[in-house]
Amino acid sequence: MEAATLALPILIGLIGVALLFDFLNGLHDAANSIATVVSTRVLSPRTAVAMAAFFNFIAFLFFGLHVATTIGTGIVGAGVVDPHVIFGALMGAIVWNVFTWWLGIPSSSSHALIGGLVGAGVAKAGLDAVVVSGLAKTAAAIVVSPVVGFLLASVMIVAVSWIFRRSTPFAVDRLFRHIQIGSAALYSLGHGGNDAQKTMGIIAVLLYSQGLLGETFHVPFWVVITCQAAMGLGTLFGGWRIVKTMGSKLTDLKPVQGSCAETGGAITLFVATWLGVPVSTTHTITGAIIGVGAARRTSAVRWGLAQGIVMAWVITLPATAVVGALFYELSLALW
Repeated sequence: MEAATLALPILIGLIGVALLFDFLNGLHDAANSIATVVSTRVLSPRTAVAMAAFFNFIAFLFFGLHVATTIGTGIVGAGVVDPHVIFGALMGAIVWNVFTWWLGIPSSSSHALIGGLVGAGVAKAGLDAVVVSGLAKTAAAIVVSPVVGFLLASVMIVAVSWIFRRSTPFAVDRLFRHIQIGSAALYSLGHGGNDAQKTMGIIAVLLYSQGLLGETFHVPFWVVITCQAAMGLGTLFGGWRIVKTMGSKLTDLKPVQGSCAETGGAITLFVATWLGVPVSTTHTITGAIIGVGAARRTSAVRWGLAQGIVMAWVITLPATAVVGALFYELSLALW
């Protein structure tokens, strides 16, 4: 069956699968936005997820759609993408997200989707399907985003410690309990701005492959709103297994450390989103949390757990590529 004659129920079903991924992305990555503010007891879990969901949803008001364009046309050639490729990419990401959520591993939903897209694209058209420059930029971000988050958060905690060196711990704690609400909101905004755009790009390129967007690739406004809403709803349900790993197992956090980690991570996400780079919000906040812990003392970080998390990052792209390719082949047999 040619992509242009795809039956409407299958098209609607694929959009539904994309929104399911977006929901799971919010569920899986809720820890990115709320883990620190919950672990420091600044906000209750219910209040934290409600705040994160709100800022996830309104993120489209503050950022362009550069990341959506990168996902839609900059990882696999738009001419290669068809409904079978989209199905393989989404299922590769969904399977990985559910698996890592169940184990409480803070892996990257973003790179799971990219890996699935690459695997399905290569299964269809070979290595020529890959846009090397776009994939290289994304792969580099796997290393760069946590390092930048680490450095920014480390510098911030050192600067704050020096600025408030004459203040009592009680006064500092009370002040940063208020500041951390703002920093958590900023990180949620950055998360919604970068992550929701990945699903927007997938749906838009699916519509484009069916000739429904005309001659020029773009992201319709209804796709923007629907994806932001799906991610916000997923965040509202929260991924509590991962919240525990991020918020208390990596290092012990106080409001001042949580604020610096969230602010450093938010700055990283804002810059990446404006540049159109689909970074991992999970990698970014993990690097920032490790940064504030290591700035206190290296033994404050549970490096064994951090090493396990990094290993999950390394295998995400190849693992989801394999799963994406398998689901691509399965889709050919299904319709």
